[in-house]
Amino acid sequence: MLIPCLACESRFGPDEYFNACSDYNRGLDLVSWTCPHCGNRDDLRVLPGELGFGYPHRGRFAVHDRVRVPGLRRQRGELRLDISLERSSWRVHTRLRQPA
Repeated sequence: MLIPCLACESRFGPDEYFNACSDYNRGLDLVSWTCPHCGNRDDLRVLPGELGFGYPHRGRFAVHDRVRVPGLRRQRGELRLDISLERSSWRVHTRLRQPA
């Protein structure tokens, strides 16, 4: 299974793809991802069996494009999102923001 970057169309194995996730926003239920090839940054929602790409709109995350990833699972934690596919798993932590 190879997962594409929607900007440059490079394809990545699950380990390389999910290791490029940098932040989980629990309020909007989205993950920040930066393409290891082109550096494009995307926000995405990890859903059962697919990734949903879009953007925040009116206080929620609007999904506009979907990429199927059969067997993809997720589990929300207090300050993290646990992602699993087959026998592998990845944990994306919430980056704590400093008060302004």
